[in-house]
Amino acid sequence: MSKLVLVRHGQSVWNLENKFTGWTDVSLSSKGIEEAKNAGKLLKQKHYVFDIAFTSVLCRANKTLEYILEEMGLSIPVVKTYKLNERHYGALQGLNKKDTAIKYGEEQVHIWRRSYNVRPPLLSFDDPRAPKNDPLYKDIDEKDLPLGESLEDTVHRVIPFYEKNIVPYLKDKKNVLLVAHGNSIRALVKFLENLNEVEIVDVEIPTGKPLCYELDENLQILNKYYVGGEND
Repeated sequence: MSKLVLVRHGQSVWNLENKFTGWTDVSLSSKGIEEAKNAGKLLKQKHYVFDIAFTSVLCRANKTLEYILEEMGLSIPVVKTYKLNERHYGALQGLNKKDTAIKYGEEQVHIWRRSYNVRPPLLSFDDPRAPKNDPLYKDIDEKDLPLGESLEDTVHRVIPFYEKNIVPYLKDKKNVLLVAHGNSIRALVKFLENLNEVEIVDVEIPTGKPLCYELDENLQILNKYYVGGEND
């Protein structure tokens, strides 16, 4: 058996301010730091040990992972990749969600946020917020950098990375910690649980709560629970 533990980063400053964040590289709030530390303390208390960790290139996920490993007293290899970034919210990034709902209507914003295959308004290619203008992505081919993504788009970048880079560790009975974002984790949950496009819409991933999948040798789910929850 192997364990795959998924953690959405702690609350960010833009979560706190109710803004669309996406690939914008914002830091954790004070509450987010506490959530990250508590996740580490809980995993240590429950005697979890990991062989490797994966995270995105965004600092709110990176810092959450750092706090978790520090609290656990673990020093393990860490792989960072933009493939595990949050869904790119395009031209919505930086906008207040409530103000956007007033401007475009709650129904339209709900479609942008929660539908499976509808993209938000895209950034223009020369927008300063476009990933090609961010040093984080200087080594990535511009054609691979989105100007906005649906959840379906996010699935299409997360799952190939998972299958190529994470599955081999799980098949080798290694325990893997993945710290990422609400939508990149939802993409993985959809795949792991074989959810359809309707079922995944209602899946919510809370910040700072470790979600554990116990997997057999064929990577079928034996058990699923939030660490420290009533089913743990």
